[in-house]
Amino acid sequence: MPESILTVRGLCKEVQDASGKLSILREISFTLAAGQTAAIVGASGSGKSTLLGILAGLDTPSAGSVHLAGQDLFALDEDGRAALRARHVGFVFQSFQLMPNLTALENVMLPLELAGVPDARAQATAMLARVGLGERLAHRPRVLSGGEQQRVALARAFVVRPDILLADEPTGSLDHATGSAVMDLMFALNREQGTTLLLVTHDRQLAGRCERCLTMEAGALSEG
Repeated sequence: MPESILTVRGLCKEVQDASGKLSILREISFTLAAGQTAAIVGASGSGKSTLLGILAGLDTPSAGSVHLAGQDLFALDEDGRAALRARHVGFVFQSFQLMPNLTALENVMLPLELAGVPDARAQATAMLARVGLGERLAHRPRVLSGGEQQRVALARAFVVRPDILLADEPTGSLDHATGSAVMDLMFALNREQGTTLLLVTHDRQLAGRCERCLTMEAGALSEG
């Protein structure tokens, strides 16, 4: 694994709308070292989620490069980017993104099964116990609270021991107390596994828990 897990150079994203060309991201460059924690803060509409989608290879830039785990992300085709994500990246979303027809255990087993891990059930069971849901294995998302659903999502993200975790407003759908407890758990799991963490949030207090804070404003990114 390279010393820098993520290197971004000259990243731009432009789209066409009725009024002409719109710049969403402007010449973004930064590097994240392996094991580092960083937050990207900014107002709604500043480009934070677009940037995260490009860093994961879920969207494509208009210009610039992203090297993830030593690989040039956009030198790969869509299948290659998906394979790279599966090996190195974990995700936590504001909307949880759990499979509604699967139990908590099946949701956490899913990435392990896709990776061909032989003891997926045992690993998923242990991770759900770690996040305090050992008694909720057979419950589907609709009968879980928001906080419980986000803990399932954390278990699913960390069970594959990702090199980097991308978290997009992970407390955005939760009340303050529940969100605070979820973030305590996320940072604890991150320390245990030594994962690189990139957190997108509008909450500067939450961002202050990370080693670095990057500010997004009108599509441009600056340190601090």
